[in-house]
Amino acid sequence: MKFTKLFSFVLILMLLLSACSSNNTTAKSDEKEKKKESTFPEKPITLIVSFAAGGGTDLGARILAPYLEDELGVPVVVENKPGGGGWIGYADLIKAKPDGYTIGYLNTPGLITGYLNPTTQRQQNLDDFEYIASHVLDAGVIAVKADDNRFNTIEDLIEFAKKNNVTATTNGVASGNHIASLQLNDQIGTKFKPVHFDGTAESFTAVLGGHVDVLVAKVGEVVEPVQEGQMKVLAVMMEERVAQFPDVPTLKETVGDVVNYSSRGIGAPKGLDPEVLKTLQEAFEKAINNQEHIAKMEELGLNVDLLIGEDYKNMLQEEEKVVSDLKSVLGW
Repeated sequence: MKFTKLFSFVLILMLLLSACSSNNTTAKSDEKEKKKESTFPEKPITLIVSFAAGGGTDLGARILAPYLEDELGVPVVVENKPGGGGWIGYADLIKAKPDGYTIGYLNTPGLITGYLNPTTQRQQNLDDFEYIASHVLDAGVIAVKADDNRFNTIEDLIEFAKKNNVTATTNGVASGNHIASLQLNDQIGTKFKPVHFDGTAESFTAVLGGHVDVLVAKVGEVVEPVQEGQMKVLAVMMEERVAQFPDVPTLKETVGDVVNYSSRGIGAPKGLDPEVLKTLQEAFEKAINNQEHIAKMEELGLNVDLLIGEDYKNMLQEEEKVVSDLKSVLGW
């Protein structure tokens, strides 16, 4: 009997010690995991820009980087990976280790047209990224040569373009400016005929030389030509007027509810730890909302527009639908 009692006591003691050991191990494991999460970031973060240095995305990224560094406490290194309409950089971002130390800009519509266009044979899409924050919406504008007296208002132009063929610049097939012309034709009934160029500089030259009727561009691209008296903006293609041209009406105010813009935001590889993603989202939100940062961006003609996480992804899905609805016109 004494032996049985002693054995029972020893057994209970062993079980209690085992439970304590297990609890201690679990507690240490939980503490280690929390410490791991709380220490992010511990080293420099690479911010991929899928276009060459000196362009709008690159300039915006370099303006934002110091404010991000203040929030994150580590260097943010902008790395340019141009080529393939942005897809060299996007592909590298998708393949990167999802640890929060490689993030990158996502530019539309090029990101979206780059996989919707069947000739590219790309399998990637919006589901291959985690979404941190949107940064810039660059509104589409419709402009003409300053001394083109045929069109002094957007109503003048649209009325004429409904009855006559009007040439309009683009930066290439399926570019944002090309899509803008197609939207106008599809939604308002105009007869804009796209003329494709390799870049905005060539487009300006063509319009100023009288070879093309209309410049379809972005706000950030026309601020300087307007200030120099070369161009006049007839309308902006946003829901609301923009700070750079407060006296210029939107299409919605005048001739029809057509919205066109290029968006720039920041994503990460799929599979990023939710806590790390949250840390990045909070840092970007504070950095982007910094008033000094906003003022510097507006000086470049870039309008800051902040959406976080799923809200940002939802905006991109809306852009995706706009392009999808124009597939037949694009020959896809």
